[in-house]
Amino acid sequence: MKHAVTLADVREAELRIRRIVHRTPTLTCETIDRLAGRRVYFKCENLQKTGSFKYRGATNAVQALADDVAARGVVTHSSGNHAQALALAAKFRNIPAYVVMPHTATTVKKQAVLGYGGQVIECAPTLADRERTAAEWVAKTGGTLIPPFDHVHVIAGQGTAALELLEDVPELDAVVVPVGGGGLLSGFCIASRGVKPTIRVFGAEPLGADDAARSKAAGVWQPQTAPNSIADGLLTSLGQLTWPIVRDEVEAIFTVTEDDIRAKMRLIWERMKLIIEPSAAVGVCVVLSEAFRELPNIRTVGVVLCGGNVNLDTLYW
Repeated sequence: MKHAVTLADVREAELRIRRIVHRTPTLTCETIDRLAGRRVYFKCENLQKTGSFKYRGATNAVQALADDVAARGVVTHSSGNHAQALALAAKFRNIPAYVVMPHTATTVKKQAVLGYGGQVIECAPTLADRERTAAEWVAKTGGTLIPPFDHVHVIAGQGTAALELLEDVPELDAVVVPVGGGGLLSGFCIASRGVKPTIRVFGAEPLGADDAARSKAAGVWQPQTAPNSIADGLLTSLGQLTWPIVRDEVEAIFTVTEDDIRAKMRLIWERMKLIIEPSAAVGVCVVLSEAFRELPNIRTVGVVLCGGNVNLDTLYW
């Protein structure tokens, strides 16, 4: 079945962004291997520029713009990692970035966007207000809207992390990828299964924001309803472009509890000395779960540590 993004798109993205983004390391931990009962490889996107994988997709989308279009700038609405990523991607190309953020967004997030050269436009904390305000700024500036995940260049850019992981560990049997809007998981599906068709792809999701798991189980898209999780990067519904890829290419979506997210986040901090955010801990929860340990024919598994942007004023546990 044809999807919006192909392996060729991901390879094109890799060529476009390779000199801009970090090639993040793939790390291991004997303690995690022992707990998992198999070899686990961590793709450390928490060490990416801006602190998350989002910089890959944002950079690909910005670099793909024609010069005359790019000159008018880019617009998005986000209070999370995509906001910072797009601001820095625009700064690298020396174009304006207009970032619509709810007035309830934390000061540290707003300061990060400003620090990367973006312009923050505050709005009411509802999706409708964010979308309306972003549309107004697109009309006002002539800028290009770059959404957080449901965009072909964004998905392709996220898939470059999978190309790197499989270059580092070609013998991988499976990958576990956190899922919110599905940009990262979709990109991993297209890239990893394009390179290695036998690889098994699994999603990881908070139980309190389980739209992907419900959609996968039902076989039809299910909206996100009143999500509630400390994994604030995974609270968005799957998109029109990402859902078909998840539906067709992901073997299963595992859900995890809030207590487990806190415990595994702390485990990675303590044992691997890596600062990860709650969203990144969700994949760790899955690979260490009893249900995942019981899956046969998986000797080696990759887990994406998707980000490391945390509020250090309050420890999550």
